[in-house]
Amino acid sequence: AWVHGDPRKVIYPTDSYGQFCGQKDTLNENKTILFYFNILKCASPIVLINLQCPTTQLCVSKCPDRFATYIDVQASYRYKPDQWNYFRQFCKPGFNNPRKSVAQVLRDEDCPSMIIPSRPFLKRCFPDFSTKNGVLTVANQTTFKDGRGKTRNVTDLREAANGINNVLDARSVGMKIFEDYAISWYWILIGLFIAMIVSLLFLVLLRFTAGVLFWIFIFGVIGIIGYGIWHCYWEYDHLKGIPGSDLTVYDIGFQTDFRVYLQLRQTWLAFMIILCAVEVIIILMLIFLRNRIRIAIALLKEGSRAIGYIMSTLFYPIVTFILIAICISYWAVTAVFLATSGEPVYKVMANQTLCKYANLTCDPETFNTTNVTKLCPGAQCTFAFYGGESLYHKYIFIFQLANAFVFLWLVNFAIALGQCTLAGAFASYYWASRKPADIPLWPLFSSFGRAIRYHTGSLAFGALILAIVQLIRVILEYLDHKLKGTQNSFTRFLLCCLKCCFWCLEKFLKFINRNAYIMIAIYGKNFCTSAKEAFFLLMRNVVRVAVLDKVTDFLLFLGKILVAGGVGVLAFFFFTQRIPVFAQEAPTLNYYWVPLLTVIIGSYLVAHGFFSVYAMCVDTLFLCFCEDLERNDGSTAKPYFMSASLHRILGKKELSPKKA
Repeated sequence: AWVHGDPRKVIYPTDSYGQFCGQKDTLNENKTILFYFNILKCASPIVLINLQCPTTQLCVSKCPDRFATYIDVQASYRYKPDQWNYFRQFCKPGFNNPRKSVAQVLRDEDCPSMIIPSRPFLKRCFPDFSTKNGVLTVANQTTFKDGRGKTRNVTDLREAANGINNVLDARSVGMKIFEDYAISWYWILIGLFIAMIVSLLFLVLLRFTAGVLFWIFIFGVIGIIGYGIWHCYWEYDHLKGIPGSDLTVYDIGFQTDFRVYLQLRQTWLAFMIILCAVEVIIILMLIFLRNRIRIAIALLKEGSRAIGYIMSTLFYPIVTFILIAICISYWAVTAVFLATSGEPVYKVMANQTLCKYANLTCDPETFNTTNVTKLCPGAQCTFAFYGGESLYHKYIFIFQLANAFVFLWLVNFAIALGQCTLAGAFASYYWASRKPADIPLWPLFSSFGRAIRYHTGSLAFGALILAIVQLIRVILEYLDHKLKGTQNSFTRFLLCCLKCCFWCLEKFLKFINRNAYIMIAIYGKNFCTSAKEAFFLLMRNVVRVAVLDKVTDFLLFLGKILVAGGVGVLAFFFFTQRIPVFAQEAPTLNYYWVPLLTVIIGSYLVAHGFFSVYAMCVDTLFLCFCEDLERNDGSTAKPYFMSASLHRILGKKELSPKKA
């Protein structure tokens, strides 16, 4: 890609001769904008941007700023030479023959038949559209001469105008958003810093509040469902004796107005039965799983304590972010070079619709010696697009898939490295006999060194398996997009099933990989052995896994919402100048929601970064806890390494008490 690619094809527009507009040290160095001879031939702005508009395209230094036709300019060039000199800059380079007949000039496309007021956008001249009193205009005019003897309405350009004006409006909004960011960027950083502090405090306080938050939520759900049962009974009793309320759902059939069903006693009876069943299930689960819930909460508290001893782990996500940013940059640069690897392809452009050579490829160096110009007068060999017929160019799509695969592999490896590093640090905490005295010095850096030195192959292998599945999902999404218009129901059904299966497989592999990396960090075994041992260890504690996952997911989700919502509310009152103390400090913005949304999304991502470390900590401690139970029995020879709180919950006393 780097040998054949040329990013200039993306940076610079290309004229009909395959030359870049605005490229230094060329004849077009000062001509940075692409001009279209007859923009009416272009179906839409997308066609213009893709450089496939069937009209001559030239590099110019500036776009036209007036209406003019070649017929009028030629007729007046003797007594108005300034008009000719202005118009001539939009003709082919070197053309200066106003005496040439209009028919020949338009046939050979030496000059455009007309020019219209335009403005540059995306380095291309687009008509300067505007709306006046609800009427589409160009330079305050609703009609123009097309240079071929006809007066046309500006609405003839409507198809192109709609898309272009939308893009230009978006550009105006984009400039205002940029201004808002320029004014409020440091306040946004302050908001993200506050989010970081709040996230850190939340993790530290989980040591004391995890149980309280969880039980408040559980009893809140029980209370809400209880109220729902009472309300359903009240509605059921209230409808007693009302005509028509004793009908069944079967009697009235299907109704588009669902409020009709709320007038039936049977509906409220069904709701009440469902809610009672849910209430009973929740209460029974709490009764039978109460001990496992207590273990999960104790592990959450232990995780908060572990992070308190190894605070450096909270900032490791920055390393993962940098590594992933490097991977994205490598993929993007390589993809651009691959996409620009094509060679210039020239095609015959003929004014005559019956020319059999139209749209055929041609060679501009030998075109004038062929019979095409004789059989199709006025035909030209012009640049169409970048492509190629060589073996390399035929397989560019395959190369792009390979590049995407490398990208997925590298990203998954960066994530795996982070998970293994954090797991090693937190495992060193759990297996310390006396906490924190026996925790190794610099546990995070030591774990990172072990992961790089000893476990690179295992991490790469796990990332490879996941990348293969993700690449298959990408290919399935591509096929689904290509076959979206097909009427084959079986094909759509098969693709849907495959996408669902591979989505489930990816989730399962992520779960297995995550726990395999923990076992690798603990024991240093290879990936396959670690994955097998982790899987069977989890299966032997499947109920504990389910309870711990749900309790952890709930508390961390609650934490993310609290952080993002709390900082978001504070940012809303600040940017809308509703805090009297800071009313003078708040910047004046075009859209206050720009920094507000940035702060909310940024706060959520900051919280996610901190809480991902916490989730890894809890998962690591849980696997260590399960291993501790299976390897040790609390005797002097095999003492437990778990904390005293977990001892009490399990009801096990160690024969050789130690400080934990």
